[in-house]
Amino acid sequence: MRLLLVEDQQMAADYIAKGLRENDFVVDVAANGIDGLHLLLTHDYDLAILDVMLPGINGWKLLEMARQADRATPVMFLTARDDVEDRVKGLELGAEDYLIKPFSFSELLARARVILRRQTPSAVMSSDESQLQIGGLVLDVVKHKVSREGNRIELTQKEFLLLSLLMRRSGEVLSRTVIAEQVWDMNFDPETNVIDVAIRRLRGKIDDNYPVKLLHTIRGAGYVLEEKEHADTP
Repeated sequence: MRLLLVEDQQMAADYIAKGLRENDFVVDVAANGIDGLHLLLTHDYDLAILDVMLPGINGWKLLEMARQADRATPVMFLTARDDVEDRVKGLELGAEDYLIKPFSFSELLARARVILRRQTPSAVMSSDESQLQIGGLVLDVVKHKVSREGNRIELTQKEFLLLSLLMRRSGEVLSRTVIAEQVWDMNFDPETNVIDVAIRRLRGKIDDNYPVKLLHTIRGAGYVLEEKEHADTP
């Protein structure tokens, strides 16, 4: 899942972003309200985490302007302002949650996951909301395990992130640029073959031993994970 963090304190932003990425999130960071608003209006995020006291545009105004532009991205506020009136204002503007600084990262992570569980992913979620499933392929988000037809599949960290992205957006063709941005958190270099190598290795693990192929290449467009009889290319 892709998150936006708007935090002007560099050390805090680095700490929060690092922790979120270690928990399998893709994170974009803005250091002021103007850049944060631009990102929020031009990208699709599963959650935005906003400081209140920001240079340029404060967090409250940022959320207000985003809502006026019909952006429904869920928002969590982070702030040292702990007055009841401030918390009420944030919630009345449409924020999902309001976390007071200083806070523990584990609490931030738990609250973020509660908000994210309310969102509906593309793949089928199990009843306990901890698994993604397409056909016989199952990805357990919490236990960090993958299996197909009951057979355990060992994946590297990047392969797990790649598969998670493809499953959450199943049926959608993802370009190499999008994959590079969301899994490797980097601007796409057209000369690199890192995406193709990763797809090839992932396909070997989840598809090669099964008659029904799930991971398909769409020539000139990208890759898609869905149930159909034949891939577009090997």
